[in-house]
Amino acid sequence: MIISLLNSIEFQNPGIFNVEGAAAIVFYFTLYSFMGWLLENSYSFFTKRVFFKPNFLWGPFKPMYGFAPILLVYLIPANTHLAVVAVLCFFIPTIVEYVSGALLQKLFNRQWWDYSDTPMQLHGHICLPFSLCWGVLAIICVQWIHPALTAFYGAIAPFWAWIWAVAGLYFLADLALATRRHSLKDLITDESSNPIQ
Repeated sequence: MIISLLNSIEFQNPGIFNVEGAAAIVFYFTLYSFMGWLLENSYSFFTKRVFFKPNFLWGPFKPMYGFAPILLVYLIPANTHLAVVAVLCFFIPTIVEYVSGALLQKLFNRQWWDYSDTPMQLHGHICLPFSLCWGVLAIICVQWIHPALTAFYGAIAPFWAWIWAVAGLYFLADLALATRRHSLKDLITDESSNPIQ
């Protein structure tokens, strides 16, 4: 099943599994993750008057917002009926959000967001009102934002070819540092709550 899915992605997006395809994915991931960071912090500012919301990574990037659009643009074939696009734009970001929240809670015993007080929520990781918002944003992304970013990428691709590996290494380093930081925080919390007698 996974092989057929990968073959389908390759058929719809020829060249995705080569160096140029990897460079494009890193480019889109970087921009979408940064836009997600701006979106979340702007929402935090307008609702709580605090711009800098706690972030898993050190840098100004929200990986969940990088993964969801990439999955959408590479999984949705061209000329897909708008109703199917709308359904995928609802479910793919919702699944990414749920898996992200569940993994972060499982690995670090902490929730970076909690929808427990929101109607129609599941384990505090997802809720219907925000899933509907993500669906609308995803449709806007697929229909208008991504085509503009694709044109922009086409213009800067020769320059990006020289630096994309550095961007990829940056994300790996940031992930390693963030994992260490949050793991140590959990260790310190455990030790302070359970002092050795």
